[in-house]
Amino acid sequence: MELLASAWFVIIGFCIIMYVLLDGFDLGVGILFPFFKRQDRDMMMSSILPLWDGNQTWLVLGGASLYGAFPLAFSLLLPALYLPVFVMILALLFRSITFEFRFHSKTKLPVWDILFSIGSILATLCQGLLLGSFVKGYEYVSGSAVLHYHLFAPFNIACAVALLFGYSLLGATWVIGKTTGVLQERMYQIAYTCLPIIAVFLALISFWTPLVDPRVMAIWFNPQHLPKLIILPLVSGCLVVFFLYALYKKYEKILFALTIGIFLCAYVGFGISTWPYIIPRAVTIWEAAAPPDSQLFMIVGAVILLPVLLGYTFYAYYIFRGKVTKIVSESLEY
Repeated sequence: MELLASAWFVIIGFCIIMYVLLDGFDLGVGILFPFFKRQDRDMMMSSILPLWDGNQTWLVLGGASLYGAFPLAFSLLLPALYLPVFVMILALLFRSITFEFRFHSKTKLPVWDILFSIGSILATLCQGLLLGSFVKGYEYVSGSAVLHYHLFAPFNIACAVALLFGYSLLGATWVIGKTTGVLQERMYQIAYTCLPIIAVFLALISFWTPLVDPRVMAIWFNPQHLPKLIILPLVSGCLVVFFLYALYKKYEKILFALTIGIFLCAYVGFGISTWPYIIPRAVTIWEAAAPPDSQLFMIVGAVILLPVLLGYTFYAYYIFRGKVTKIVSESLEY
């Protein structure tokens, strides 16, 4: 049972990071929309149009897996997080509408661009607030079926703002790899602006995280594990320094990969701080796990579905690789 629960924890964690990385760059493109003119916005939209709908599949798969593998966690988290989750889904729906309408609207195009940007910003801020609340943890009295937490705590707000700049960097480096000319140069400037801000937030949240709960501090400052854990901030620092060098040299092909590396380091730190809780500091993965027969039945489906989804994802990105060469209203040419 412990092995199955751990396996599902890894699967859900994998789905979450895939969603963050893949949908993160198109959210970042939406965040950056207000800083560009219409022609540039059209090119930015063209770079993500063939891929955005498949990116959100990972969020659906992660939510469905949580419901099936850890029903107790799902039943506790959904009511407690109803407001931020509802706003996030509503914002994502607004974005989905704008993808289609902005290419066919002649007089209302600025309205759809505004809605696309607002939806991207709201979805990102909600995800950041949820991330902060998970790191801080929840208060739970067994039998009460109610989680207690503070959504707009300073730590949560800091995580939300950090994610806003993080997604902006993902979006900027994605567009750098997909475009040329003036738009690409503008994106280099945005990346230069976002990188030091993200580095500051990484340092701030890294020092702040052990202070949110004594149990988190006990994990990060355990003398037995400290020599291994120190590797993570060192790798993060090296990635930031090399990122700055790559920006200076304009190595456009690796900037997006370096941004992913920074996100992965932050995600590993998040996993270390919360393990083995599926609801941090409230319910462990073993306490919330479904019966072994249910988990085993779902594992069979996951073994089939995950390779198909990964194959589709890699194939789609392979087909639409390269620079965006032309903006068209209903189809794209690469």
